[in-house]
Amino acid sequence: MTLKSWLQRLPGIRTFVESRRDLMAIRHDVAATRRQTEQALHATSAAFVEQLLASPRYADPRVLARYELRVHSQTGEDGILAEVFRRVGTTDRFFVEFGIESGVETNTTLLLRQGWSGVWVDGDSTAVASARQRFAREIAEGRLTIIEAMVTSTNAAALMASAHVPAHFDLLSLDIDRNTYHLWEALHAYHPRVTVVEYNASFGPTADWVVDLDDAAMWDGSVVFGASLAAYARHGTQRGDALVGCTLNGSNAFFVQSSLTADHFASPFTAERHWEPPRYWLHWRGGHPTASLR
Repeated sequence: MTLKSWLQRLPGIRTFVESRRDLMAIRHDVAATRRQTEQALHATSAAFVEQLLASPRYADPRVLARYELRVHSQTGEDGILAEVFRRVGTTDRFFVEFGIESGVETNTTLLLRQGWSGVWVDGDSTAVASARQRFAREIAEGRLTIIEAMVTSTNAAALMASAHVPAHFDLLSLDIDRNTYHLWEALHAYHPRVTVVEYNASFGPTADWVVDLDDAAMWDGSVVFGASLAAYARHGTQRGDALVGCTLNGSNAFFVQSSLTADHFASPFTAERHWEPPRYWLHWRGGHPTASLR
């Protein structure tokens, strides 16, 4: 290239450099705005939760929502589970969780990192591949089995059997969106000490509602999914499990075998006592950002 032709292109090069600099500045501003928004949401959520927990409904120290903490869970499940097992103790420190995606945000990832063993099940092949890569060490150590399968009410028990899950173990976590209730119902031969299920808070504390069984159907993003808390409480009673609490954002319910409850949890063990409304907007502090997980 001659000096003359290079000089002719110089204005265009200068414009390109300036445009790139402007684009980088815009990206920086967007990132800063996003951080500020997230910080504001966290601050608002923290203030709301502090005010909420100061109300008489949560005065009993046995109320599990008082112990919420997020490390690897989506909301406060990590803290609640730690408190539940502090009260009832552990036996085999074995878990099973259905619906783990890539394992970045689950109810059992923290337990796995604390030396527990267990089984994860998910039907998303891409997510399962990511989980197997992230947790290759735990798999190699024999502490984690990951099953790739689309879970239904007809194959759930067989999947458990294929992984040699014992009939009695410490923790079961269920979240497959639409058909979670029917999945729990299908696992009648298994008796975990503690069970976590996603419930549908939209139906309030008294309605006994369950989505129609359709193993081929997926959640469509509407309020038609899972079951109401009253339905889960009824089924839990039939299984010999007591409803002992829910997350403040109204997403997960916690059950403990009735023989273990003693005076450890806030009673009565009913949906009316423990239901939390759908506060899905709540944001939680603490823990590892997903990018930090190997």
